[in-house]
Amino acid sequence: MSGHSKFANIKHKKEKNDAAKGKIFTVIGKEIAVAVKAGGANPDSNSKLRDVIAKAKANNMPNDTIERSIKKAAGNLSAVNYEAISYEGYGPKGVAVIVEALTDNKNRSAANVRAAFTKGGGNMGTTGCVSFMFDEKGQIIIERDEDIDEDEVMMTAIEAGAEDFTAEEDSFEIITAPDDFSAVREALENAGYELAQAEITMIPQTYTTLTDENDIKKMNKLLDMLDEDDDVKNVYHNWDE
Repeated sequence: MSGHSKFANIKHKKEKNDAAKGKIFTVIGKEIAVAVKAGGANPDSNSKLRDVIAKAKANNMPNDTIERSIKKAAGNLSAVNYEAISYEGYGPKGVAVIVEALTDNKNRSAANVRAAFTKGGGNMGTTGCVSFMFDEKGQIIIERDEDIDEDEVMMTAIEAGAEDFTAEEDSFEIITAPDDFSAVREALENAGYELAQAEITMIPQTYTTLTDENDIKKMNKLLDMLDEDDDVKNVYHNWDE
C-alpha cells in the first residue's frame, strides 16, 4: 500500500490474530489437511504442504502442533472433505472484497458470508465482479533488523526469481509470481531469514478511501464478521485503512 508501512499492517493483523489464535490455527489445520490429501504428508515432496507450513510458522504455530496436524490429516484422508470456495462482493462505497473459504458445508458458508456483507452495508456479487481488480502474487515480509543487510536480502530474493523488492522503514517486502513463490521463500529461509509473512495473496491494483464514519463502522463490521467465521480462510479488500 503506497505510503503505508506494510509491516505495520502485518503486525496489526498479527495482534488481532493473537486474540483469536484458535481460529487461525483451525484454518491452517484445514489447509494442512487439504495439502496432505492432495500431495501426501512428506513436505520434501509436497510443495503445497511446505508453503502451508511456512504460513503456519509465520503465524507462530508451534512445531508440535504443525506435526500433529500433518499426522492427523495423514491418518484421516477419507475424512478430509474441505472444499475451497471464493466469494466476491462490495463493502460500503463499493470497496472490493474477496473472501476465500475452506468448508465442509457450502450452504452454511454462503449464508454466513452473505449475512456479513449485508450487515456490513455491502452486498455479495457474482464470481469475477471484483477479482479483476486484484493481482494474485506471492508476498513475503521480513522484519527489518540492524543485523540484516538490505542488499543481501534483495539479491537472495531476486536471484531466486522474485519480481519486486521494496525496503520499508521497518520491513522488506518481496513480491513473486505465484509459481515462483515456493522457490523464493525457500531461498530466503535457507539463507537464515525469519519470515513475518509468507503466503500467496491478492494485492489490490487500486485502493478505496472511506471518509464517512458510518461507512467505516460498517466496513469494520463486515471484516469482523468474516474474521469470526471459522470457514473463512482469507479476506482481501481494497479499503485504504
